Amino acid sequence: MILQPGTGPIRAASYLPADPDAVLWGRLPCSADAPVATVESGAEVTFDTISHEGILEDQGRDPRAFFGGHGVGEDGVLADAIALAASPVPHVVGVDGPHVVSRPVHISGARVGDLLAMTVVETLPRVPYGVVSNRHGRGALPDEFPASGDTVSVFTRVSDDGARGLLPLVEGGDPVVSFPLAPFLGIMGVAPAAGERPHSVPPGAYGGNIDINLLTVGATLYLPVQVDGALAYVGDPHFAQGDGEVSLTALEASLRATIRFDVVPREDALRRFGELAGPLAETTDHLVPTGLDPSLDVALQNCVRAAIALLGARYGMAPHLAYAYLSAATDFDISQVVDLVKGVHARIRKSDFPEVR
Repeated sequence: MILQPGTGPIRAASYLPADPDAVLWGRLPCSADAPVATVESGAEVTFDTISHEGILEDQGRDPRAFFGGHGVGEDGVLADAIALAASPVPHVVGVDGPHVVSRPVHISGARVGDLLAMTVVETLPRVPYGVVSNRHGRGALPDEFPASGDTVSVFTRVSDDGARGLLPLVEGGDPVVSFPLAPFLGIMGVAPAAGERPHSVPPGAYGGNIDINLLTVGATLYLPVQVDGALAYVGDPHFAQGDGEVSLTALEASLRATIRFDVVPREDALRRFGELAGPLAETTDHLVPTGLDPSLDVALQNCVRAAIALLGARYGMAPHLAYAYLSAATDFDISQVVDLVKGVHARIRKSDFPEVR
């Protein structure tokens, strides 16, 4: 099924299509941006999101031609992607980031010092294909790939049951390599207090392009509210991503995502998590503190510090014992190494600790 704008299942009463006037391209919302919607704490919002792959200038800025070159008929190309690529929405190559991001949603009652909880309720693929790209001398091996110096965009089909991505062993071969899909949004964030829109690539304390692949259905991202109303946004939809995202992009593909927004008042937030300096995720099984920095070493150190502080605030664990526990029992994963500011996240098993009351 192709989920064109306004068609197919739309879970929430509040629905935000990705029309050109409802998105930003390459920039994140800031405190000066007017919200496109206002909802109460506890409300769900369904967003149509557009992948940047197939609409960028180095791919022709014509998704009908780009995807048509891979055998996708015009009715299989998203109308909002076509409209955005053809629109005058500002996007300056080499200045702006690549990502298409929703304009912000005001959450009633969110105040500076609170946390905004963004829970992923549903992620529906809008198309049965995606793209993995390597470009700009970026990625983990910038001196080796792309070998030609040009953009390499690997078109990737999805299995008929929608569960796996398919790739060949050699260019033009049969798609005999398959890997599981786990859709998530690479960008989830709140507006910073600054009056200028941040670049969409580097993540920050406000969230943004954190690219944590654990943020699948059921997971929650907690972000420190930096302006009243939070001004929350989403974008950068993925079908799958390995930790590290080493070639530059994940399997980028458009999603219809439903997010529930809950305000966690400051007093409750401090009791549950301590003072958060940046994003914290939670899944059914894990607490997931994060660390960010242009240096991967420092990002790891920041993540360890965040994990020690979290264990102290939530469970009253002494710092030296928390440090020992983390070394013995916790995995620290590289979220991504390609977004200028690198990311590390920890997976702390909640089952290892007494239940918090």
